[in-house]
Amino acid sequence: MKLHPLKIASLGLQHVLAMYAGAVIVPLIVGGALNLSSEQLTYLVSIDILMCGIATILQVWQNRFFGIGLPIVLGCTFTAVGPMIAIGGEYGISSIYGSILVSGLIVILISQFFGKLIKFFPPVVTGSVVTIIGITLIPVAMNNIAGGQGSPDFGSISNISLAFGTLLVIILFYRFTKGFIRSISILLGLSAGTLSASLMGKVNFSAVADASWFHMIKPFYFGVPTFDLVPILTMTLVAIVSLVESTGIYFALSDLTGRKLTEKDFSKGYRAEGLAIVLGALFNSFPYTTYSQNVGLVQLTGVKGKNVIYTMGGMLVFLGFVPKIGAFTTVIPTPVLGGAMVAMFGMVIAYGIKMLSKVEFNSEGNLLIIACSVGMGMGVTAVPDLFAQLPESIKILTNNGIVAGSLSAIFLNIIFNEVKPNRKSQSSQALKAS
Repeated sequence: MKLHPLKIASLGLQHVLAMYAGAVIVPLIVGGALNLSSEQLTYLVSIDILMCGIATILQVWQNRFFGIGLPIVLGCTFTAVGPMIAIGGEYGISSIYGSILVSGLIVILISQFFGKLIKFFPPVVTGSVVTIIGITLIPVAMNNIAGGQGSPDFGSISNISLAFGTLLVIILFYRFTKGFIRSISILLGLSAGTLSASLMGKVNFSAVADASWFHMIKPFYFGVPTFDLVPILTMTLVAIVSLVESTGIYFALSDLTGRKLTEKDFSKGYRAEGLAIVLGALFNSFPYTTYSQNVGLVQLTGVKGKNVIYTMGGMLVFLGFVPKIGAFTTVIPTPVLGGAMVAMFGMVIAYGIKMLSKVEFNSEGNLLIIACSVGMGMGVTAVPDLFAQLPESIKILTNNGIVAGSLSAIFLNIIFNEVKPNRKSQSSQALKAS
């Protein structure tokens, strides 16, 4: 079906709006947690928008080497938010991008055979990991609701009111609207909260006034990447979880478009995501994954053509070159952002639980996998000095709650679900005993 260019443009804009809030809130959260300046935050938002467009085009453009060729939208993954904040706080921002760069290269290297490894990442593992990540993000939201750590009005009535007012608006839009309006409820809540904060004199528009109308992107804007083992391990786990999530999106769009995917198609899809992650690291953006909200939009509109997604990618690239547009998102006050974070981070936890709903709970082994991995992840996050006395070589695997919980889930899944007991040996032992 051939569409009029205006309709293609309108459908492309709709895809932009469906993913925009999710894409923009990641740099706002990470940049705010790392105490970036207004100028740095504006750059981070702008480069993120631009790189989302480039990443999407890489995935839609099917060629010999990369690109699955389905109407897929790539955006920065929420799974990486907690790890990036933790890495930035302990190792510095240069280590964030070093670990993202290496994780992207690893994704490219394993793309050829990742489909064969996916059995080691069933829902009991990925669901546990995503749940752990969501739980570790909640304290960030609570601090922002109060005004941000170190703010002079931390916990003030005005901050609390703005935060929960924003959350209420999001809930009301999500409950009483449908379709497109419902899909941008986070964006509408942030807009309403920022407007209220502006009336209270809590919004500073100087960042918008100072931002230029056009800028060129700069590789290594935040400095040359540095490479540390723990951050690399952490971001590689994040990348693998994202690949597992993307596999589900590939299958969903395969059904929607009626196109049967081969193992080579999956490899090219994974490789495109790896390339996007590497480019994100070079230009100081974020790791990328498929956005499920845009899959819902494809299903809702019934338009499955790649030209709409190409148009949408082009729009994002254009927006990324205009910092003044990106600067508008940086004026959102911390409490308003905190209110939205409760919904967004809570949805990460809820999504993890949804993934766990596919698990066979009649198996006590699966229950123990979830119990130990989530417990380990939460425990290390709550008591970071738990393993302070261990040798440095072991602390690599225990200092970070996400790494500790994820490795626990992978290891326990292999024990309970991959290593099969020797039935013949057990039978012979039972006969001898009798």
